[in-house]
Amino acid sequence: MKKDEKIIMTPEGYLALEQELNDLKENQRPNIILAIKEARAQGDLSENAEYDTAKNEQGRIEARIKEIEYELEHSDIQEGTKDVVSVGSKVTIKYIEDNEEEEYKMVGSLEADPFENKISNESPIGNAILGKKVGDVIDVESPDGSYKIKITKIS
Repeated sequence: MKKDEKIIMTPEGYLALEQELNDLKENQRPNIILAIKEARAQGDLSENAEYDTAKNEQGRIEARIKEIEYELEHSDIQEGTKDVVSVGSKVTIKYIEDNEEEEYKMVGSLEADPFENKISNESPIGNAILGKKVGDVIDVESPDGSYKIKITKIS
């Protein structure tokens, strides 16, 4: 990631990262420090599996803390509009070929979760509908070929 690159996210995504960071610092970090202290008290560290496991977990926690701090520091929080599709918008689209409708929430790439209908602004469909309005018919290019969709609602 570039030094001055902004990470696009919604207010909800920013809040979720803050909560995860607080949990890591206030709960998980103190617990792992205690586990390391207890493992050290058992004596010989060269053959102490509990110590090795705790140190590995400490490394994972510290790496995740640094990652989240970087993401929060470089975040660009965006709220959706009802006029055009943007990050933070809820969008209902109609697939022209099979006449099915789906509602998606446009989010930044860190928040994307297809199982919760959260699509990234960088995904093929997200990129295609970004900046579009209700009533627009769009060709979406995907790895499986292209298809047409129509935006029916933005909220």
